[in-house]
Amino acid sequence: MTDTGRTSGVLATLSDELAAAVTRAAETVVSVDARRQRPATGIVWPAGSGIVVTADHVIEREQDITVILPDGKKVQATLAGRDPGTDVAVLRLGEGAAPTPANLAPPDSLKVGHIVLALGRPSGSIMASFGIVSALGGTWRTERGGIVEGYVRADVTLYPGFSGGPLVDVQGRVAGLNSYYLARGQELAIPSGALGAIVQTLLTQGRVRRAYLGVTTQPVRLPDSLRQTLALPQRAGLMIVGVEAASPAEKAGLLIGDVLVAVAGRAVENPEDLQAALLPTLVGQPTGAVIIRGGQRQEVSVTPGERS
Repeated sequence: MTDTGRTSGVLATLSDELAAAVTRAAETVVSVDARRQRPATGIVWPAGSGIVVTADHVIEREQDITVILPDGKKVQATLAGRDPGTDVAVLRLGEGAAPTPANLAPPDSLKVGHIVLALGRPSGSIMASFGIVSALGGTWRTERGGIVEGYVRADVTLYPGFSGGPLVDVQGRVAGLNSYYLARGQELAIPSGALGAIVQTLLTQGRVRRAYLGVTTQPVRLPDSLRQTLALPQRAGLMIVGVEAASPAEKAGLLIGDVLVAVAGRAVENPEDLQAALLPTLVGQPTGAVIIRGGQRQEVSVTPGERS
């Protein structure tokens, strides 16, 4: 066989395997009609009969949600839970609807350079785009304030209506949920392992709890002389530049110009530190905070609220 023939054979085999992966995964991909414009996509999740996972931003109405199954059958769905912070929503299909659940890729099975496919079913028929994994990352904070345990960036195209659909590997296993809203329009996927934890929380609680103080802050450097005088180990703190009316911060007496240096026993030097300190378990619980006011160190108690 000539080199051209061998190359053609390899490409034909790869093409067939990709098509087979799409066919396998397509049985678990549905259309979700819950907004005024074109429907979006959802994944039949292996968390019980009739569970569909999709992107939160495509759920514009919480009533009269229609899901179109791979065989074309239309069924009604109810909203089981949603989390704007991670852009995840969970639906329950009507009684008797039990489409094939997704086969999930093992955790950490994707590597940079692996071939992946983005699938969508916005118009009833399955659609796909092709690319490779360009980056993998650890825990990060989304533009909408949620904490996600990892991300997958792939150079696939998310066509209109693809959000909420799966990123699949060459075996047709679901490796993540695609969203165009997680990071300023970048096409990212939440890995299946991280997604599973969010889904379970939404199924049991209906939401993901997040604590907040109700302040706007900006990092400021602490002068060395002040750090030594107040015995502060850190080089920066968070100056409060705004306090929401009737917020936990206002109720605790925090003022514009105060500098937060610790919350719940954790030093805070930037907004990410503050968000990390505000654990869901702190909602409604009096929590210690350390501030600098007028050059003096003060300890205050603040009761974080729950971000709606």
